[in-house]
Amino acid sequence: MKLKIALLPGDGIGPEVAAQAVACLQAVEETFGHQFEFTEAPVGAIAIDQTGDPLPEATLDLCKASDAVLFGAIGDPKYDNDPAAKVRPEQGLLRLRKELGLFSNIRPVKVFPTLIDKSPLRKERIANTDFVIYRELTGGIYFGEKFLSEDGNTASDLCIYSEEEISRIAHLAFKAAKTRRNKLTLVDKANVLESSRLWRRVVTRIGESYPEVELHYLFVDNAAMQMILNPSQFDVILTENMFGDILSDEGSVIGGSIGLLPSASVGETSAMFEPIHGSYPQATGKNIANPIASILSAAMLLDHFGLDEEAAAVVSSVNKALKKGMVTPDLDPQSKYGTDDVGHFIAGHISDSDDFKGLNQENIGLGKSTII
Repeated sequence: MKLKIALLPGDGIGPEVAAQAVACLQAVEETFGHQFEFTEAPVGAIAIDQTGDPLPEATLDLCKASDAVLFGAIGDPKYDNDPAAKVRPEQGLLRLRKELGLFSNIRPVKVFPTLIDKSPLRKERIANTDFVIYRELTGGIYFGEKFLSEDGNTASDLCIYSEEEISRIAHLAFKAAKTRRNKLTLVDKANVLESSRLWRRVVTRIGESYPEVELHYLFVDNAAMQMILNPSQFDVILTENMFGDILSDEGSVIGGSIGLLPSASVGETSAMFEPIHGSYPQATGKNIANPIASILSAAMLLDHFGLDEEAAAVVSSVNKALKKGMVTPDLDPQSKYGTDDVGHFIAGHISDSDDFKGLNQENIGLGKSTII
């Protein structure tokens, strides 16, 4: 297969972890005979520094002309710590999602058996945790009209959703549940928010078309608590933009490190793959960032294009690294291995075919649930 991949390393540790994801995809190229063409472009703070725009038109054009986007991370303290900044790195990411129509963010959360003792939660609580969050990505409060009074003392952010926006991601979530354990949980705040009541009405109606899927409802505050008390109860979580942002970061704690969780953002014609972690500026250039989330995002990219065996090979190599203790300090404070060491190990073992044959069921929740 030939794929054109737009590479957007971004800020902070983004370039370091994205480089390891690229190395793994190049190992897949060599092992399975594919052709992946990578073209790099700036986004975020580095793009602001270069052009004054967090998403230059050339970068957007590249993404639109590519089969997929591989994204690193975004953000910089000089903008994060300046509430008066008019141009921010995150604006580039939000616009990119909107321009590419990436309305569905898919974030699998699964506990690696070899890391169960690394979690801050008791292992009996998190055993058998395996769920996926479907987060609506281009609507809601992040994209609503924003207002700040002239005196700077009053502000508002509008949260708005349409039935069409809710319906298109709801169908994806229900279809994913059918390939998993036939359970979907809608997370909202329907006791307070009118937008959440619309979500509940629309999803309930759509659920009638998927009678095999058991539909549950949780208010977001209860869902946040249940995710810690009993995460294994969840299969597919469907929710709006801000709630999904918060809950997926909370879910990262379950596995022991935010550096483990990948994501896919998909639309009708475009797809982008990125780790859920931020730019972690404190670690920039220190070779300590965990590249596994970025590498597993590359596995989701492969899976998206139907390259199941190739995705399984990447995941198997990640599992081998974890079993052998080839991890960065976030997972083992005594580890002497860096970002490059872990990435090189994983890329170097992708060709070990005996280790991944028949392991699609181990595909950390990627599997069929992420094929759009």
